Amino acid sequence: MGSFTKWLGAGLGFTLGGPIGSIIGFAVGSFVDGVSKDDVLKEYQKAQSGRGASNTQSGDFEISLLILASIVIKADGKVDQRELDFVRSQFIGMYGKERANHAFKLFKGIIKKDVSAHEVCGQIRQHMPHASRLQLMHFLFGIAKADQHVAGSEVEEIRKIAGYLNINQYDFESIKAMFYDETDSAYKILEITKSATDSELKKAYRKMAKKYHPDKLQDLGAEHVKGGKEKFLQIQNAYEKIKNERGI
Repeated sequence: MGSFTKWLGAGLGFTLGGPIGSIIGFAVGSFVDGVSKDDVLKEYQKAQSGRGASNTQSGDFEISLLILASIVIKADGKVDQRELDFVRSQFIGMYGKERANHAFKLFKGIIKKDVSAHEVCGQIRQHMPHASRLQLMHFLFGIAKADQHVAGSEVEEIRKIAGYLNINQYDFESIKAMFYDETDSAYKILEITKSATDSELKKAYRKMAKKYHPDKLQDLGAEHVKGGKEKFLQIQNAYEKIKNERGI
């Protein structure tokens, strides 16, 4: 269990304490044999000496994803295997197989616990920059879409989470539109309406490209910059689609 303990303890920052720390303690104590919260704390203390001043560690983002994913997956009253498989595949893509296996070992415990979205999001909001919170939302919509059917309860749960994370309605609708191919999706992604002028379109594109630029996720590590590039590409695609429609 040494590698699991090292993965968890060395990756944590703000998530070691508060409501999220309690969830981790529950998951470790109840569902991971041979590991205690004290073991995790020792690894955390060892890792502190070599760290910079960043408030959010890569592991904090990882743990936040797992907890919010568990809330969305349970929102429609059942745990769908396709959604679990999506979370696992995303984690393998971001972190590699070994780290993803550790994450899923913890996830099995997290998903068994009733979690207060309001409390968890309050802790995340306090410590995590806006760009990272937008990336969390992108991932959550991917989970909701994984079983090819997005229940209204899942969308409402993600909407609530967005509110708790101080993500406004425009950003929420923009990210949501990246996952739903509707006639006005490209406009929603750029946070404008079809009545926008060509100059307003260009201005909106520049603003959104700046907001979603992958460099804003550099502090979280290369594995999260990759996810940020997916969002950035969707901004570019939406802009190109509208330009083509308008013959610009």
